[in-house]
Amino acid sequence: MKDKKGLTEEEFLAAYSPKNYPQPSLTADICVFRRVGEGDSADRLQVLLVERGGHPYLGCWATPGGFVSPGETADQAAARELAEETGVEGLALEPVALFSTPGRDPRGWTISYAFVALDDKGVTVHAGDDAAKAQWFDVAAVEQDGRTRLTFTSGTEKLAASFIPAAAPITGTLRATDVAGEGLAFDHAQILADAWLRLGA
Repeated sequence: MKDKKGLTEEEFLAAYSPKNYPQPSLTADICVFRRVGEGDSADRLQVLLVERGGHPYLGCWATPGGFVSPGETADQAAARELAEETGVEGLALEPVALFSTPGRDPRGWTISYAFVALDDKGVTVHAGDDAAKAQWFDVAAVEQDGRTRLTFTSGTEKLAASFIPAAAPITGTLRATDVAGEGLAFDHAQILADAWLRLGA
């Protein structure tokens, strides 16, 4: 079968050059939550974050993640990056959303496929690869005037994500809109807010 230019698929592919089209980089980001505590603090929610050990956002906190390598899926990259940066393996990962806002990464056009996981195994965490630290942050949520404010606290470190939850028009799935972040790298305030909503915390 030939196209409008009279080319077969083989002829089209032989002449096709990906270099003629701009290409984004693809990353995977992972939001790992767990519930801890006993008595009055039972079911306290925590999230696993890493301190970035390199540029950009050196010293800022972020979700574990990194670039998808050629020959692997985003799901495979998410599992690999989580293990490399935190030592965490064997958790079920569920997709949250694709994040593609222009300018979200100062290194260039980068799209992230984000995942959420729930640690029900009591995983052991240690920083590795390009993460300077990996640690659990307590998550607290406060709703006021239609906005939700998530705070992430670990020792003296305090981060935040403030947003307005909005339902998707077809499925009704909640997404975070009008997001403002404090102390988090890239658009990870948005990613964490969406993952938290997906968790139904």
